[in-house]
Amino acid sequence: MNPNSHIFIYTHKITPRVKYTFNLIFKDCLGLEFSLTNNLDDYKAFEGYKLSYTHQEVESDFHIVAHSLLFESGIKEQTIQMQNHEAYFKYFFKTYHNVLPFDVFAASFYLVSRYEEYLPFMPDAFNRFEAENSLAYQYDFLNIPIVNLWISEFEKLLLSRFPKLITSHNAYSFVSTIDIDTAYKYQEKGVMRSIGGYLKSFLRFDKEDLKQRTAVVFKNEKDPFDSYEKQLELQRKYKLKVIYFFLLGDYGMNDKNHPSNNYGFQQLIKHLADYASIGIHPSFGSNGNMNQVKVEINRLAKITHRDVFNSRQHFSMLKFPDTYATLLELGITHDYSMGYANFNGFRASLCMPFYWYDLDDELETGLKIHPFCLSETSLRFKDHATPQTISAFAKPIIDEVKKYNGELITIFHNDTMGTAVDWIDWKNVYEEIIELAAPQS
Repeated sequence: MNPNSHIFIYTHKITPRVKYTFNLIFKDCLGLEFSLTNNLDDYKAFEGYKLSYTHQEVESDFHIVAHSLLFESGIKEQTIQMQNHEAYFKYFFKTYHNVLPFDVFAASFYLVSRYEEYLPFMPDAFNRFEAENSLAYQYDFLNIPIVNLWISEFEKLLLSRFPKLITSHNAYSFVSTIDIDTAYKYQEKGVMRSIGGYLKSFLRFDKEDLKQRTAVVFKNEKDPFDSYEKQLELQRKYKLKVIYFFLLGDYGMNDKNHPSNNYGFQQLIKHLADYASIGIHPSFGSNGNMNQVKVEINRLAKITHRDVFNSRQHFSMLKFPDTYATLLELGITHDYSMGYANFNGFRASLCMPFYWYDLDDELETGLKIHPFCLSETSLRFKDHATPQTISAFAKPIIDEVKKYNGELITIFHNDTMGTAVDWIDWKNVYEEIIELAAPQS
């Protein structure tokens, strides 16, 4: 152990929340090792870098006054009084007689654990927690990974007190994730769905759809949702890390995917899995149904002949703690659902992977959360961006992730990169986002 990368910490009570939060901030974000003690004599006798974190008045050169949150168990309404600050932008859990204006550990835990999503809230039409209900939206820091900002300022304070302390950070990274909700518009739909599609077009007198559908069925024209070779070409060109999430649920009102036993669809999955990582996209219909999620994971595993460890919820159907508890039970170790369906920004106020803390069971789990912060659908339908104004909306968020050496995760869909009439003007947006997001060589 390098003594210049180690810090000794006294706290009056070592709880799972304390250990989790200090792991996140000291180890994962600052690259420091730390030791915890609740023995004040050991703390006073220690010679080296040290700080105290407690309610009590203690003899300490670096004392942080603690809020009660990390020493509690269970979930209860917390008093949130938001303050403005020149360095920390916004903060809450104000403390007095402190080297910090607030308890950075408790406030970070509150946001990262998604404590507010365990409390009663008014859900949207799909029973989801809406961005508008969040502190980040209400106090205008949704587009800032404010926990990263706080940790950066805390690091400056640490280094001013301990100039020889050595911190370290991960390098910025970019992961392009692509959801395959509907692999093809016309292809591989089966006889009955194809006949139904023809009837709908006929009844609407949609001559263009009838013409295009026929051309695709008879292989005279490429399916408008088939943008896969373009995706692979860009992956090679920019040396991207890509993850595909496949929807393999049963057909339903919000799950209009291809049958999982369709040969052409299975061949597409196998083809893409040869070049990129894969994950399951648990269906809308699987929400709250562990057996159905298990069926869908097994379908993907059977098609690809490999275990499935990655997941992202269709429709961003993320409910605490049920969704993550289900995924853990079924062997998923990496989830990419942490973000809002209709807003770009930072749902957990953090732009790097972190382990899910289960507030119900009061423990750090083995499920690693990878927050996404940018999707083409939110750019278009919430921000009202156009292909000409994409950079103005996307670059500030991308730059925030780069600033804090985070992991930038974007969401695109195969149909928005193809030749579908609704998205034809957006066909080059994916590459423009890649160019903005790619690490500098």
